[in-house]
Amino acid sequence: MDTSSAFDPRDFRKALSMFATGVTIVTTRGGDGAAVGMTANSFNSVSLDPPMVLWSLAKSARSLPAFSAARYWNVHVLASGQDALSNRFARAGEDKFAGLALDDCATGAPLLPGCSARFQCRSAFQYEGGDHVIFVGEVVGYDRSDLAPLLYVSGQYAVAAHMAEPPRAGAAPQAGAFSEDMLGYLLGRAHYQFMARFRPLLAEKRITDPEFFLLSLLSVRQPLAPAEIAAHMADTGFETGEPALAAACARGLLRRDDDGYRLSAAGSDTILHILAAAKAVEADLDGRIGAPQGSALRRLLKTLVAASDQGLPSLWA
Repeated sequence: MDTSSAFDPRDFRKALSMFATGVTIVTTRGGDGAAVGMTANSFNSVSLDPPMVLWSLAKSARSLPAFSAARYWNVHVLASGQDALSNRFARAGEDKFAGLALDDCATGAPLLPGCSARFQCRSAFQYEGGDHVIFVGEVVGYDRSDLAPLLYVSGQYAVAAHMAEPPRAGAAPQAGAFSEDMLGYLLGRAHYQFMARFRPLLAEKRITDPEFFLLSLLSVRQPLAPAEIAAHMADTGFETGEPALAAACARGLLRRDDDGYRLSAAGSDTILHILAAAKAVEADLDGRIGAPQGSALRRLLKTLVAASDQGLPSLWA
């Protein structure tokens, strides 16, 4: 059957993009010793014994001669925070390795740090596959980390996250519009359960929730004028006007200078102890859910923050 006219190439590509893949960077050295690398999502395993993997490269790629002649090449499975690195190696016409620190590699092929997994390979076979060349290599060394892998699906980067456990058998159906899948419920419960772990310390130091948010804000940036504080705290729903700031000063948590409000020595000591406790809770939860889940959760929450932002000033600018 001749499919050359039966398929719309653009629509066919969209259909293929529905298959989620990992993102890799494959590296080698050219005949002149120069580092060569490119982004690829065609990586796959071939065999466990002997350990072999494959990936493919377009026949039109500028790096094809280097990889075709290379005895060794490395495959890097990118971590969820390496999308910028993926974009760099996907572009042509620039020094992709400029400013990058490389790890030592016995084969001499460039070895990039900070990845979810890395495979050092000896080139074994090459096959033609339509408009691509398929490279098969024997794995001579590998390493992996607990970093969540970077994914690519429907033309966009994505993060990997394990699915939640299914509902318990026999669980009562939920009535009305409110359910355990409601985003507001999940975010709210997660927030309060997180804070509950260090709330005894808040009580011990007689710090209210509004004061906790205020001290946390000033621990990141200070001094801040009253209008700046109000802008940063706008979504908390707590009163942060002049009366609240004056009350915090009266309690010895803040002091006011000509350029705005800043933490007092006592306020700085208080928030450092509380944030240390919060970080301990965070570390414990990371251990419970696993590093990949924690990384994916942070990326998703950052996406949610960006999507729901109504113009709050950037705290870390």
